Amino acid sequence: MVKVLLSLSECPPLGLESLKVKDTQLKASSFKRRGLGPHRGRLNIQSGIEDGDIYDGAWCAQYRDKKQWLEVDALRPTRFTGVILQGRNSIWSWDVVYTYKVQFSNDTLVWTPCMNGTEEAVFEGNQNAETPVLALFNTSTVARYIRINPQSWYENGTDGDICLRAEVLGCALPGTTRRPPTEPTESKDKLDFRHHNYEEMRKLMKSVNEACPDITRIYSIGKSYTGLKLYVMEISDNPGKHELGEPEFRYVAGMHGNEALGRELLLNLMEYLCQEYKRGDQRVVHLVKETRIHLLPSMNPDGYEMAFKKGSELSGWALGRYSYEGIDMNHNFADLNSVMWKAIELETDKSKLINHYFPIPEDVWFVQNHANLHGGELVVTYPYDMTRDWAPREHTPTADESFFRWLATVYASTNQVMSNPDRRPCHNKDFLRYNNIINGADWHNVPGSMNDFSYLHTNCFEVTVELSCDKFPHASELPVEWENNRESLLVYMEQVHRGIKGVVRDKDTEAGIADAVIKVDDIDHHIRSVADGDYWRLLNPGEYQVTASAEGYFPSTRTCRVMYEHYPTLCDFRLTKTPKQRLKDILARGGKIPKDLQLRLRQLRLRKLRVTTKAINQRRAAAAARRATRGA
Repeated sequence: MVKVLLSLSECPPLGLESLKVKDTQLKASSFKRRGLGPHRGRLNIQSGIEDGDIYDGAWCAQYRDKKQWLEVDALRPTRFTGVILQGRNSIWSWDVVYTYKVQFSNDTLVWTPCMNGTEEAVFEGNQNAETPVLALFNTSTVARYIRINPQSWYENGTDGDICLRAEVLGCALPGTTRRPPTEPTESKDKLDFRHHNYEEMRKLMKSVNEACPDITRIYSIGKSYTGLKLYVMEISDNPGKHELGEPEFRYVAGMHGNEALGRELLLNLMEYLCQEYKRGDQRVVHLVKETRIHLLPSMNPDGYEMAFKKGSELSGWALGRYSYEGIDMNHNFADLNSVMWKAIELETDKSKLINHYFPIPEDVWFVQNHANLHGGELVVTYPYDMTRDWAPREHTPTADESFFRWLATVYASTNQVMSNPDRRPCHNKDFLRYNNIINGADWHNVPGSMNDFSYLHTNCFEVTVELSCDKFPHASELPVEWENNRESLLVYMEQVHRGIKGVVRDKDTEAGIADAVIKVDDIDHHIRSVADGDYWRLLNPGEYQVTASAEGYFPSTRTCRVMYEHYPTLCDFRLTKTPKQRLKDILARGGKIPKDLQLRLRQLRLRKLRVTTKAINQRRAAAAARRATRGA
């Protein structure tokens, strides 16, 4: 056993929370049942909703005495510097460890206690179940094994078990690595891998803009409650301008402020796209030239600042999740689902039902598909997020179910951790059974989500990516997380080029028609063209009957075939104005009505007169028949 003075630079976590420490590395003196075994003694692990299920929220000893312990095998000599402790996560039980001791060993036969001078050190544990409490050792100790040995705990008669969740801080000795050789320990990309607070985020975005001024632009979409601006990085070969026929894409991160990985991945993505574009990487060059990309790294900067001040291991599961006002932003969008479902129930004429809403104004964002980056799980969810009858969970598909499943699969199947068939569940649900994708409402009911709002109110198709088991991974994990997600981030953006695109124009003037409705047969969800008449409709490969219609025009239908290649099928429309609209336009200009239009209007009036006369005669005949019947 070797003891050394604790250095000022804190050692990183071994990885109980991030699952870098495997289940086989965790042992215990005893445990109540499988669901409360040592493999569940991980910081911030979440329990299931059923008491006694196999995914419970802590390690809990079978016995209540001071001989119980949780053991961690670091696999190699490690300089242990501290322990972080939590109580049990449960909606049914309340269990915390008040005080504990720590022992070290190289062989599990001889154990040496952690000392405080001449006495065995006793560390303060938890007063509540959720707040992580850090204990740093007076002197660090080099060993392979460490044990946490509870000394006092919450007791309430026969209730009150010894339960805890933990993280251990330790530095691998020089010349050793804690990761198996098959796992990456760093990234080849030269990026700024650290957690950035608000000011540091601004500086990094500014540096990217200065490095690539021709393809980047920074703008703000508003301010947080405390006045922090919500900065967006635009990346395009013509920043600041929507180009006709070019799709727009966005990534949003930090809606929940303590889910910090998405924020750092988007900052890394800005750097990466700038560097690779300058280097001439053809994939990145094509993506930048053919797509207008918007990256919002921090949607809830107030919440992030709260979590950042505590640190990646001490912020807990909830601190910083909400806005400064205590609002969960992912439950705070307009509930358009209920409006839609109520209309479906009340409307007898199904042809009158709307299945889409006007897109948001162009000067905010016009996008086609995007992703909302979260953390705390490893799964990709897709709309709807809200169940129709307020059930806790129920599969609730949109009309574009098949394409949403494709989008979710694209990210999940290219993510290095999600696609690992040997990975263990993060918390209380095994998403491997679902190929790491799930309908949001089939996971849990979320009214007022951004996914559902985007689908029902705009042209956007949005999924939620849960990036990691650890909401706020330690800075040392960021290079590996970038490697896990880099290909996923790129290939998901490329999906914006899948489907059909085109321009809806006036047949006579060739001017683009805004707000034209694009309808795909057998998919009960329409989209609209934007100001210049261009549109994008995301679709899986196949043959589709597509109809474009606009107020004052005759509708037009085409057959459009979507191929498997990564580029869209061109499907333009030229619409002819109705005679009534032509007359209206001419009169508005003070022009003279042409003879062909005069003839057409006369024909329509005669047709209308004939229809009206026929209807009157039919009503008269019916009335006469009723009178004759009564007379008889």
